[in-house]
Amino acid sequence: MRKVNMLSAKEVEKAKPLEKPYKLIDGEGLYLYVTPAGGKFWRLKYRRPDDKEDTLSLGMLAHVSLKKARELKLEAKKKLAEGIDPKEEQKRLKSGAEAEKRKTVLTFERIGREWFENRSLDKQEGYKKLLKNRLENQLFPAFGSMAMEDVDAPVILTALRVVEKRGAYDMAKRLARITRQICSYAVACGYVKHNAASEIMAGLSSGGSVQHRAAITDPKQVGQLLRALDEYDGCFTIKYALRILPYVFVRSQELRGARWKEIDLQKALWTIPAERMKMKKVHVVPLARQVKELFKELYDMTGADELVFPSPQSRSRCISDMGLLNALRRLGYDKDQMCIHGFRAMASTLLNEQQYPSDIIEMQLAHCERDNSRRPYNRAQYLKERQKMMQEWADYLDRLRTAS
Repeated sequence: MRKVNMLSAKEVEKAKPLEKPYKLIDGEGLYLYVTPAGGKFWRLKYRRPDDKEDTLSLGMLAHVSLKKARELKLEAKKKLAEGIDPKEEQKRLKSGAEAEKRKTVLTFERIGREWFENRSLDKQEGYKKLLKNRLENQLFPAFGSMAMEDVDAPVILTALRVVEKRGAYDMAKRLARITRQICSYAVACGYVKHNAASEIMAGLSSGGSVQHRAAITDPKQVGQLLRALDEYDGCFTIKYALRILPYVFVRSQELRGARWKEIDLQKALWTIPAERMKMKKVHVVPLARQVKELFKELYDMTGADELVFPSPQSRSRCISDMGLLNALRRLGYDKDQMCIHGFRAMASTLLNEQQYPSDIIEMQLAHCERDNSRRPYNRAQYLKERQKMMQEWADYLDRLRTAS
């Protein structure tokens, strides 16, 4: 014979909704609460440790059987005997579970991608590719899988110092700025309370800070830059100047002021007269196959003029340095990332890394010879070597451009 007021599983299942909510009592404070909509919920009426009456929710009948409800009741009674309020304990456990779930969902990478989508809405494709590359190849692999609230200054600094150890001091600073912006976005959105990267720059090395002109020297980023230059949709003479510049790495004024009479496409040589050179010496630039093709395309448009790169405002004046610089900025490259002179630094760095003879590189850059004993080695003696190097350099750039 079952105890008075105790329910059976059959009674629980057959309980029907009425016009008003009602209770089916099981005993010792446990009851089934039935709503007019047909909902069935287990609840436990109890007295808290401070002797005030309260109610604990044990779950829906669909998820908690009669047997399970009684087990939960006994667990709650045990907590009360230990002086623990089961409702407060339930809240604490639920809060902890939600916090863990939130940490799993709100990773640095997720928030970083959200920031990127908002940040890059009005940016040029070149800039977006560059920024995405830094996120996916530098920051996300380092701590992207971590919960945003666990990404603190030591975590960030440890990752950036790995970059510094490669000698990429400027890159470390750029990554620090990106991280700081993402953390600031996380604070603004209410994901975290504090910007962990707000003072991160103070922890970085001052090494490399003497670099006066920004240049991209990472091969992947060079490829992205070349693709961005191909996509430039502004003035066509500006576009061709920017596309040719990486292959020849002459100074800006030497490129902008180029005359068609200086360029021999048949011999694939560009001879810049002394009066147009910084060092006031004739400079010969071997033209790789790719450069010849670009000059041929441009000749169809400006070949009737004296200047190779006439200004859109006046055919008698060449394009300006500011025009080239503004084009870079339009593509999303700011002053800390790339400047016009940076194409020379880019070539010098990568060619030296590939162990081309420094004499040949310096000659191609038209640098002044500091050592008098080297002056007898004139441009003609190095021409064959430079022709080979310039074609190999052009082929290398093309590989970077097409690399994913």
